[in-house]
Amino acid sequence: MRKLVAEKLGRLVSNAGGQIRRGFASAAPLASESPPLKKTVLYDFHVENGAKMVPFAGWSMPLLYKDTILNSTLNCRQNGSLFDVSHMCGLTLKGKDAIPFLETLVVGDIAGLSDGSCTLSAFTNEKGGTIDDTVITKVKDGHVYLVVNAGCRDKDLAHIGKHLEAYKSKGKDVSSHVHDERSLLALQGPLAASTLQHLVKEDLSKVYFGNFRILSVNGAECFITRTGYTGEDGFEISVPSEHGVELAKALLEKSEGKILLTGLGARDSLRLEAGLCLYGHDMDDNTSVVEAGVAWTIGKRRRAEGGFLGADVILKQLKEGVSRKRVGMISEGAPARAHCPIYNASDEVIGEVTSGGFSPCLKKNIAMGYVSTGNHKEGTPISVAVRDKKNAGVITKMPFVPAKYHKKP
Repeated sequence: MRKLVAEKLGRLVSNAGGQIRRGFASAAPLASESPPLKKTVLYDFHVENGAKMVPFAGWSMPLLYKDTILNSTLNCRQNGSLFDVSHMCGLTLKGKDAIPFLETLVVGDIAGLSDGSCTLSAFTNEKGGTIDDTVITKVKDGHVYLVVNAGCRDKDLAHIGKHLEAYKSKGKDVSSHVHDERSLLALQGPLAASTLQHLVKEDLSKVYFGNFRILSVNGAECFITRTGYTGEDGFEISVPSEHGVELAKALLEKSEGKILLTGLGARDSLRLEAGLCLYGHDMDDNTSVVEAGVAWTIGKRRRAEGGFLGADVILKQLKEGVSRKRVGMISEGAPARAHCPIYNASDEVIGEVTSGGFSPCLKKNIAMGYVSTGNHKEGTPISVAVRDKKNAGVITKMPFVPAKYHKKP
């Protein structure tokens, strides 16, 4: 087991620094070519608590603390975790034309959201590929809040800015603000709600998965979204940076030591067990939301009207189907990693792994990847080549670990 954890740690350290969706991706540039790493407001707090810091999307971020990735993953499922995800980019759009503008760039029905609710969505390109995935909140008409990936920040902001300039040139009313003055904490796990409840007045039992609130938390005005990237119940808390460390300490104290500071290593294991896509691995510029199995993000009205970049491609895929699909799989032998080829029973290559590893909760090797349509059904026998050795496996329904979101009855 120690060897397995050591191997995974080495892989994560070597891979840290690329494009991210609340997880890990491709390797960073050589240190001599990289600008100085940015630090979140919690950097010193991480170091004081024994964090192993690594380069990550241009930031110095905690990979793990004194505990192993395996134990940290299990503790999140059993009690809870507190993650610093302040490297991610929060953005507000305001104005009477803010929602119509955003809907030219994303697949979701943002206008159809009720005030104070959010949805997963995707920025698309003209080819129908995915520029980035994002969580978008309709705070109220004329006010939208969204969070994009740290590794995609520069290209996302450039993309939004380019189209925003053209949109405003037509006399439209919309402005943008990047929340560099705020930090972002993710509180996840069974004890998340009861712990946060100590620091807010509102009854959190009435705040359901996908709900958004602006609340005073421990004396600071915070954006609270009941969501996360672990498959567990939890919250993402956008807090003014000057209150970030104080809030982190308060949350850990109120949990009486049961919720632990947790690094990005366990966050990757948790999102994989939850069957959640990692941008740069499971989704990219050449992958559509239909291929990725998240076509549900395309609202009914958007399917009828289109109006977003690449709509002609994506709506055609919805009607006629796609040639490949994202699937989950369980395999024997060594854990499958990204780019491992997938074979069918006739020993023909049918696809490729995009994310994989050992599941601390299931004690099995799990992975996600793309296979040709027709080979995607649950129970289909496969094999996965790891270091030139083919290991038996099977296509499996996702999520691998059941989600525990707090949904309205």
